[in-house]
Amino acid sequence: MRLDKLLANTGFGSRKEVKKMLKKGGVTIDGVTVKDGKAHVDPEKEEVAVFGDVLAYREFIYLMMNKPQGVISATEDRSEQTVVSLLEEEDAILEPFPVGRLDKDTIGLMLLTNDGKLAHQLTSPKKKVRKLYTATIERPLQDEEAEKLRTGVTLDDGYETKPATVEIEGEEDTKIRIGITEGKFHQVKRMFEAVGHKVIFLKRDTIGPLKLDETLEPGTYRELTDEELAALRSVHANDDNGAASE
Repeated sequence: MRLDKLLANTGFGSRKEVKKMLKKGGVTIDGVTVKDGKAHVDPEKEEVAVFGDVLAYREFIYLMMNKPQGVISATEDRSEQTVVSLLEEEDAILEPFPVGRLDKDTIGLMLLTNDGKLAHQLTSPKKKVRKLYTATIERPLQDEEAEKLRTGVTLDDGYETKPATVEIEGEEDTKIRIGITEGKFHQVKRMFEAVGHKVIFLKRDTIGPLKLDETLEPGTYRELTDEELAALRSVHANDDNGAASE
């Protein structure tokens, strides 16, 4: 990639600031001073140093966030706060984006990455990556209603959903664990509406093998562990784990 882009993307300032730094002779590639920002460099094979400090390069970033209410699943928006706006500058500079979406009032697990290949793998309908949600509804879910969700329901636009997993939790039968393998707009809420229920609280707990770290406060995030990333990368077309979006 271009040297000036590499430096800008790793936090050494704007393109203008990087240009000034290059003119001062502060950047070397394998020990050789380079002043041309258009010079191409392979940071995985060549050593780039800035005033003697070796650049630590990473191409991809993988973040787990506990998305809070009132924040939208987007990279930017003129009037709303986005999940990307919650990131520290050192992470945002790598341009991660949300994988899938959660609506403004839904909380829970959000994966952000700049790895387009992995994002596609997790959101492609062909992968059937399961996502689990905890939903609270206004009144108890009846057995026959739960069974309809398990076999598939017709949404308000006529779409026939695939079977969901449904578990009723708590004594009041209003807290439901539901898993889907599709990604239609507001699908979980619309599925409950199809059986006569309104969702008043919704949280995403898992994306395939990835589980929300419950120690994360709303609006905070951390990088995935090597084990979590390896599990996500293992998802393939025949998985039963599930990529659907709320």
